[in-house]
Amino acid sequence: MTNLQPIEADVLVIGSGAAGLSLALRLADDYRISLISKGILQEGSTLYAQGGIAAVLGEDDSLQAHINDTLEAGAGLCDPEAVRFTVEHAAENINWLLSQGIRFTTEEDEQTFHLTREGGHSRRRVIHSTDATGRAIETSLEQRTRTHPNIDIYENHIAVDLITTEKLGLSDNRCVGAYILNREDGQVRVFRAPHVVLATGGASKVYLYTSNPDTSTGDGIAMAWRAGCRVANMEFNQFHPTCLYHPKAKSFLITEAVRGEGGRLLLPDGTRFMPRFDERAELAPRDIVARAIDHEMKRLGAECVYLDISHKPASYITEHFPTVYQRCLEFGYDMTKEPIPVVPAAHYTCGGIMTDLDGATDIPGLYAIGETAFTGLHGANRMASNSLLECLVFSQAAVQHIRQQHPSVPRGMAIPEWDISRVTDSDEEVVVSHNWEELRHFMWDYVGIVRTDKRLQRAARRAQLLLTEIDEYYGNFKVTNDLLELRNLVTVADLIIRSAQSRKESRGLHFTLDYPEPDNSKPPVNTILIPEKYATTGNSSGQTQTG
Repeated sequence: MTNLQPIEADVLVIGSGAAGLSLALRLADDYRISLISKGILQEGSTLYAQGGIAAVLGEDDSLQAHINDTLEAGAGLCDPEAVRFTVEHAAENINWLLSQGIRFTTEEDEQTFHLTREGGHSRRRVIHSTDATGRAIETSLEQRTRTHPNIDIYENHIAVDLITTEKLGLSDNRCVGAYILNREDGQVRVFRAPHVVLATGGASKVYLYTSNPDTSTGDGIAMAWRAGCRVANMEFNQFHPTCLYHPKAKSFLITEAVRGEGGRLLLPDGTRFMPRFDERAELAPRDIVARAIDHEMKRLGAECVYLDISHKPASYITEHFPTVYQRCLEFGYDMTKEPIPVVPAAHYTCGGIMTDLDGATDIPGLYAIGETAFTGLHGANRMASNSLLECLVFSQAAVQHIRQQHPSVPRGMAIPEWDISRVTDSDEEVVVSHNWEELRHFMWDYVGIVRTDKRLQRAARRAQLLLTEIDEYYGNFKVTNDLLELRNLVTVADLIIRSAQSRKESRGLHFTLDYPEPDNSKPPVNTILIPEKYATTGNSSGQTQTG
């Protein structure tokens, strides 16, 4: 045993992106917050979000138009109630960001916000801070978080598992905290709180190529599954069509707004190809654009395609896309003069932990907000710039629900310390690194943009082997950051594969050559995975319920 006293808080927030920080700040005046960040506070997907936030702010726009566009992009699987709820709360959340000091790009009059248009949107409705909206939001919220006296920040910490009363042998199940690993000293400590919020982001690191930072390892989804929460629609992984193709660029994202402002996709010989795939051409939803690029690359044996906006004035490009312009220059590409090479990369997890419109999960006291959650907003395909909006709206909703629940929540429950009496230090770290590489390769090859039954069967067999091997490894050695991330990624990979196997059609982001068309013989349904037992071993045994 470690003899470390539990750390107490009113609310434990695991994750430090837009969802986690906004929730913490909205509660901190009245509640004591413990905020867990896997790396430094601002490192996460929010920091790298370039496009913006979709909201009805223009005179030619309407709430119904935003709702209709979202429903169409979601390919029949959006929850209309969740879509309306999100869209109706957009403007007030933009105002909240303004009150937090975030500055958005304006027109020349410096009074009217500049709104851009992205794929799937019928109007200009994406408010942004040049092409670095996420950075503007993250840095501003980070500064306010660091100075708030009621927020205790724990950087370089990673959650190991959630603590529920059922695991403690009690019948009335609720979440009461989490075991948290300090990545710097290797100690695991109990963090106890009557409200636990998962804001851990997505799981795109399960793929070989991703636009996401290294922290996107599906931690919240895997922990919630092991604790007994349902997850849904894990087969819908969005691949961003345009990431910079360069061996040292680590799939740097080229914002959707480049296409929204007139960028054209070209084959290596300079031929434009998107009009052959969709009447909306480059403004088609991301799944269509990503599949078109994937098809052309495989057809031609090409390593990449090209994105060209050089027909626009150079001053326009540098003013609207300063971050992308400078980053491309670092790799030898001048987007004001030439096309830039791009490839698709895993970008966004549309499925996740099932929640209601309060952000509440199946387990009382446990909330999930942001990319880690399945709210019903995105359906089978996320529309551009609805993700930061979802983070803010459901952060606000969870805050309101927590405020309603707080007076009746029990406190001070005894929780056992993390037991390391029967484990040793690993002498074979190569097992972790080898399994990490194998996982990301077979997920890319077999469970990527285009799938088949045979590919999914191959992936399922490999995932089961890895689950068994990692389970054994986890039970015998001290936990490390890499082991925890690998354990979570393999759990999430298994959930993705089983979800994909259960969907016998192509819909939205899930495309299979064996069933290339949507099944319109019956209303489309969500894929819901239900744990058969609340396992602590990492095994994701469970049953699939579509409905």
